[in-house]
Amino acid sequence: MDALTRADAPVDAHLLAVRDGGRGPEVLLSRRAGDVYASGLWHAPSGHVEAETVVDALVRETLEETGLAVDPADVRAAVTVHHRPPVGRARIGVFFEVRRWSGTPCVMEPDKCDAMGWFPLDELPEPMVAYCRAGLDAYRAGAHLGVHFQEPGDAIAYDASADRLVVVPGGRGVAPDGARPTAPVPCS
Repeated sequence: MDALTRADAPVDAHLLAVRDGGRGPEVLLSRRAGDVYASGLWHAPSGHVEAETVVDALVRETLEETGLAVDPADVRAAVTVHHRPPVGRARIGVFFEVRRWSGTPCVMEPDKCDAMGWFPLDELPEPMVAYCRAGLDAYRAGAHLGVHFQEPGDAIAYDASADRLVVVPGGRGVAPDGARPTAPVPCS
């Protein structure tokens, strides 16, 4: 039997800047461009967590990519996605909802992004990065956790016919069928 390998997953911080629009809530998305992963696909502004907290990473990446200044007190945890791309190692994406900021969003890194816009949550643009779409779909479903493990050969772009999102049901200490917790049983 092979020994298990401990997971060592990078952590990504994703911005879900949400505003009220004429057709319901809208989210800010950018289109990746240039010599970057998933060039030509829509994605939420995001980036890797470095030697900082995940909230500080979100605030930093938001300013670097969109020009929006976000107060950490206005950051709300939305959903976490455990993702495995078609090729490469798994990662953890923490998606944060932000409804207050200062500034006007604009493309701050034209070598990595060629467009930015607001989209109704029910009318997301295509093509979109499947990982980001999984986070948005889990968020729209009210989930706190999603698992999105793609298979070798899957496209990086979202494809409804190969949607790999599994929403993990949540709960807050409620036992099924009204069962009550019991005292721990000592190990023998």
